[in-house]
Amino acid sequence: MARLYSFIPGLFTIFTEKIVLNKRKIINDPVYGFISISSDLLFDLVEHPYFQRLRRIKQLGLADVVYPGALHTRFHHALGAMHLMSQTLRALQEKGHLIWGPEIEAAQIAILLHDLGHGPFSHVLESVLMPGVKHEAITLALMKDLNRQMNGRLDMAIQMFEGTYPRKFFHQMVSSQLDMDRMDYLNRDSFYTGVIEGSIGADRLIKMFDISHDQLVVEEKGLLSIENFLHARRLMYWQVYLHKTLLSAQAMLTQILRRARELSNDGRVLFATPDFSRFIVNTYSLADFENNPDLLQSFNALDDNDVWASVKGWASHEDPVLSALCKGLLDRKLFKISFFDAFPAPEILEAKSRELLESGIREEDLSYFLLTGETTNWAYEKEQDPIRVKMKTGELLDIADASDIPTIEALTKIVRKYYVCWGKNVSLRGS
Repeated sequence: MARLYSFIPGLFTIFTEKIVLNKRKIINDPVYGFISISSDLLFDLVEHPYFQRLRRIKQLGLADVVYPGALHTRFHHALGAMHLMSQTLRALQEKGHLIWGPEIEAAQIAILLHDLGHGPFSHVLESVLMPGVKHEAITLALMKDLNRQMNGRLDMAIQMFEGTYPRKFFHQMVSSQLDMDRMDYLNRDSFYTGVIEGSIGADRLIKMFDISHDQLVVEEKGLLSIENFLHARRLMYWQVYLHKTLLSAQAMLTQILRRARELSNDGRVLFATPDFSRFIVNTYSLADFENNPDLLQSFNALDDNDVWASVKGWASHEDPVLSALCKGLLDRKLFKISFFDAFPAPEILEAKSRELLESGIREEDLSYFLLTGETTNWAYEKEQDPIRVKMKTGELLDIADASDIPTIEALTKIVRKYYVCWGKNVSLRGS
């Protein structure tokens, strides 16, 4: 409270007034310039520990083993996606579409919070420590908890996130093949990795957005912008997200967490922060998260630092498998990897097995040092989530039908590659 003094002839008065903080902030972003936090509620959400945790989770996980500049965080990405949402809503308003102030704020909130459920290294954590529990479900649980803390002020944003809000185009802007999430991560990941092919020209694409029949559509004159967007996405998957060295590093981290869990299940005590240890020792279902607020708090305490601290500690663990895997990841002595057009033939796997056995790997440990996998690149999911183009006649067409460029149709095909990953020149202590 601030104390204010007023001097009136013959009278001295004292009164108090509550200080109102300025919550309308501007953030300098290297990709877009200035990003505005345009309401008190948005400011409070950015300041909340649930959102601040995203500062400590890298957007691209282990991608810096390939692209050293890929150190940006999900905090950066969420703010950038909110900025693009603001720009898009403004562009739609300028075209005469009625969008209420509360809807604007709710849409900004929905995209701002869309990544709350990502854990450390995202999909690696999901696959090993939280099998069957998707990050989108954790996001929704955290949003509902925030809504409880903020007395229901996130009701509309949650509806937009879930797709239950009556005006369906809002959900498309949060989650679709042409949403603010994808538009920001392509631009941002391209910027920080230096892979310029991922740049999409978001400003022009946003100006081409329109609404027709309660759908988010793109004007016909924006066809080239959409085509560039889809090509950029395909290239970023091959050059960044599915880069063979990144896949190798992710495979090693997956095996580290798998080994740590196996040792814990055998009664071995491993160094870890208390909350990370909780997820190593136990397996939780989505119902556990929905019914146990304490578990949500433990999840929110996790970030990349928990994992790296453990990997550093486990590098000197007495278990030779865990130690070798951790040392290899820390020192960037990564598994070798080879790609194939079909699932690797048995003789290929047998040859790699013999190579590992001859190097001193025990047969019971082979599965930690020899694994197979597959990748898929599907730039445009035409059947599941079409991108609609509003032709000059007013007709709505699928982008693949509206474009006369044959490569758009080609982008609807799933490209699948298989790989073998193995620990070449692995040395197990005490073997």
